[in-house]
Amino acid sequence: MPDENTPAPPPPPGGGGSEPPGPGGNGGPAGGGYQPPPPPPPSGGYGQPPAGAGYGTPPAPGGYGGQPAPAGYSAAPAYGEPFAPTVPLGNWIQRVAGYIIDDLVPLPGAVIAAIALTAGSGVDPQTGTTTYSAAAWAFAGIGWLLALVLGAWNRWFRAGRTGQSVGKQVLGLKLVSERTGQPIGAGMAFVRDLAHIIDSIICYIGWLFPLWDAKRQTIADKLVGTLVYDVGKR
Repeated sequence: MPDENTPAPPPPPGGGGSEPPGPGGNGGPAGGGYQPPPPPPPSGGYGQPPAGAGYGTPPAPGGYGGQPAPAGYSAAPAYGEPFAPTVPLGNWIQRVAGYIIDDLVPLPGAVIAAIALTAGSGVDPQTGTTTYSAAAWAFAGIGWLLALVLGAWNRWFRAGRTGQSVGKQVLGLKLVSERTGQPIGAGMAFVRDLAHIIDSIICYIGWLFPLWDAKRQTIADKLVGTLVYDVGKR
């Protein structure tokens, strides 16, 4: 029997209530021990970028550099897809006729050179060979320079910037990039003419490629990436 002079035990910490601690111990929630704190919210550091932003955004469909091809022209098809232009391609007869007309553009310069050499020529009485005066050579040089300028203006600058040389305009043709549908510029028009050397050195077979090729391209067209469309006469 306890002694009535014995002091009563102190109340338990935490308010001194009479309720016992929960099954989890230390007054925690029932059914478990230590409960970890909730995870912190995601910060602005490294992580998954939001959809539609940053890396991985697909490029816009269309021609070169994500730019859509101009109306009336089709961009280059994806690998394995058939080529289906929305504008008819120029046929071989049209292209040959256009080349003939373009070859006539430098003709005035060539005529000047021929007249100068004919008028300034003579025969050496001692050797029997034909000689030309200094004036004849000077005027012939002017004629050749004029022919070069006219040819460069027509085939490189005019065709490169507008897509149409004189011959192509007469026949209703237009030279454009296969990727963008735009004129290729004077520099690439010059490179294309250089590539025509390959069309010629293989017995001119490269010039015949448009007869059976699906894109009606010469070898030079394939190397530079150009197409010749039939846009109609204007």
